[in-house]
Amino acid sequence: MRADPKQLEYPPWSALTTTHARFALGNGMARRYPRDVALMAAVSEVSDRSLQALRALMQPGDVVGLFGVDPVAGTEVLDMIDNKPLAQMVYDGPVPAEPEGWVRLTPADVPEMMQLVELTKPGPFAPRTIELGTYIGIRSDGRLVAMAGERMKFTGFTEISAVCAHPDYRRRGLSSQLVNVLVREILERGETPFLHIFSDNVAAGLLYERLGFSRRRTLTVTVLRRPN
Repeated sequence: MRADPKQLEYPPWSALTTTHARFALGNGMARRYPRDVALMAAVSEVSDRSLQALRALMQPGDVVGLFGVDPVAGTEVLDMIDNKPLAQMVYDGPVPAEPEGWVRLTPADVPEMMQLVELTKPGPFAPRTIELGTYIGIRSDGRLVAMAGERMKFTGFTEISAVCAHPDYRRRGLSSQLVNVLVREILERGETPFLHIFSDNVAAGLLYERLGFSRRRTLTVTVLRRPN
């Protein structure tokens, strides 16, 4: 099937209805990842019916994130916790050289991965997020000090996510090395790498531009919670 760039407008919906359909909870109106996999969710359209269907997939107190072109307002059935603009960036550079010194991460590494995410806050990461794609890392003296991986996937596109480095190991180019590894592997599969950063994260934007990413457009992530 030919890759359609329009899939990038609503990444969770695109993923949960194609490559990641095996993870999807829900139906044609609303879908979400299991809580222990990822916090992203999606609706076929922003309507009362779809948001009601999304609510039915959530437990009281559950929080999910919707990605879309426009922010979503709160409703009687779901509280809007936050709307934040995201820069969506797509790779259009050459195939990077593959650096050395990295390792593939496995479910046995998840406790360390969770600790690193808790320390560095690159974005939501759950115990089963590693099942979504390839995750790689760099170790120093046996300790995991940097990681990155693949999150949402759909026809022709793979998202790079959870890029982070321990504060004691920043400014050493570790994150760039790992992103280059993932970019190379994604391109070799005939897919296009993409990623999201908060629009106000200027430093990250400049880094990814140096690595070969270009800003495609601004999306919004809306955080919704089912009231208790």
